[in-house]
Amino acid sequence: MLKRKLALLLSLVMVIALFSGFTAKKAVIKIGVVEPLSGGFSTFGSSAKNALLMLQDEVNKTGGINGAQVKFVIYDDEGKPATAALVGSKLINQDKVVGIVGPLTSGCANALAPIAVAKKIPVVTGTATNPTVTANGKYIFRSCFIDPFQGTVVAKFARTELKAKTAAVLFDNGNDYSKGLAEFFQKGFKAAGGKIVSVETYSTGDQDFNAQLTKIKATNPDCILVPDYYNVVGVVAKAARSLDIKVPMLGGDGWDSADLTKIGGAAVNGCYFSNHYTPTSTSPLVVKFVKAYKARYKVVPDAMAALNYDAGQVLIDGIKRAGGKLDGDSIQKALVKTNINIVSGHVTFDANRDAIKSAVILKVQDGKFIYVKTVNP
Repeated sequence: MLKRKLALLLSLVMVIALFSGFTAKKAVIKIGVVEPLSGGFSTFGSSAKNALLMLQDEVNKTGGINGAQVKFVIYDDEGKPATAALVGSKLINQDKVVGIVGPLTSGCANALAPIAVAKKIPVVTGTATNPTVTANGKYIFRSCFIDPFQGTVVAKFARTELKAKTAAVLFDNGNDYSKGLAEFFQKGFKAAGGKIVSVETYSTGDQDFNAQLTKIKATNPDCILVPDYYNVVGVVAKAARSLDIKVPMLGGDGWDSADLTKIGGAAVNGCYFSNHYTPTSTSPLVVKFVKAYKARYKVVPDAMAALNYDAGQVLIDGIKRAGGKLDGDSIQKALVKTNINIVSGHVTFDANRDAIKSAVILKVQDGKFIYVKTVNP
């Protein structure tokens, strides 16, 4: 009799343990995040992390995903493709995430994407703008515009608004993002009737640009495209001004950091760049986001904060619409049907899983980014 009671008790304990384990798994949904928290793009990574932690708290306070709490598992890719692949594998194989937000840069996104595709883990990047990123496979989505659009927008602005007839290009030949913007700007500028008078390159990590800028100066361009990140652009701008190059420099969303003016100082005054949003917008979603971010972090959110917040929203929305299923195929199918208003605009995906969205042009002046105009696709 005692043995029978003990057996029944043991069975009951096992059932409770099994049930507890099942509910524990359902209680938290893990989503991976891959961002550059150290290295040359660390301010971008910090903005992205802050925004996603804010989103995590907001989602959980309103019931999570179908009753389950959301947990962003965040890793640093150092801005290096090899590291992005390494931490991406860890998120998938060890942390068992159901999806990934990021990576931030195109090079890192291209390194992680094949791994995610092989494991059928959906990825939503809010910032990797090179066209090759989503070409990696059907599980890779992008909630921002892409470089062909961005490059064309900047080229059109240079021709129509700045009245530039000639342009020079200085880009990082080892960076997918920089190369892509340089390529599409040149195509757009030529198509708009402009002439490219000089194309110079440098290698990732270079800090001396005098030789390239001296060659560019000799061609007397009306403007110079510098399609790189803020930490490089500030140095290039100072070097250009020291050589008495006074024409405006142009760039893309990689310029959007308060550190651009800290590094470049007055040298970046009068320069322009394309971006995904402006915190001065009167859109209710932008106003709400900026207010919450400023209250929490005491700074105005840059585009990297907004875009990663948006990418997180898109992925969470897809998981919610996956019918309670957490497998990659179910989430992927739900993401394809995305139709959502987010901070940086309205998002649906085209056949390549790329978002088609408007861009804004901002002017750098005295430490501020001043809204100039919106350009629609």
